[in-house]
Amino acid sequence: MARAKSRPKSRPKSRPTSRPTSRPTSRVVGIDHISVRVSDYQKSKAFYGKLFEFLGFEISDEYPNTIGWTNGRTRYWIAPAEGRKTYRIGDLGLHHYAFELRNRRDVDALQAFLEGEGVRIVDPADEYYEDYYAVFFLDPDGIKLEGMKYGELTAKRKRKSLKKNG
Repeated sequence: MARAKSRPKSRPKSRPTSRPTSRPTSRVVGIDHISVRVSDYQKSKAFYGKLFEFLGFEISDEYPNTIGWTNGRTRYWIAPAEGRKTYRIGDLGLHHYAFELRNRRDVDALQAFLEGEGVRIVDPADEYYEDYYAVFFLDPDGIKLEGMKYGELTAKRKRKSLKKNG
């Protein structure tokens, strides 16, 4: 009986590192848009219309059953839900969407606007992590949204240190 050739032992595969060693072919430069399905299109259109006007967005496009707003960097779309018409935080899919604001004053102004509109605030403006200031609120379907500013105090301390030492 002929003896089978033995295969050379292969080296164990190494785990991929979090940083590629070569330059990637494609690179994400931002989030272009998000599209959210809503249970009551007219109610959500009114809610988001007021919210986005306050946040400095404009309507980018509107069709019979979908509308999108933009601030020039990102777009946010809504359209009627085609399937299940209820949402709970923790369901499969989107947990929340965060809007990065210019500063903490903008977070406070957003909260005041939301309170004036009777929007449900689930976590009021506060420091939730080190130098992470945010307000969390719900859209008409209970989708959690966030207005936040990260790193403002760190940047101020750094500027102050540079002035002092420079």
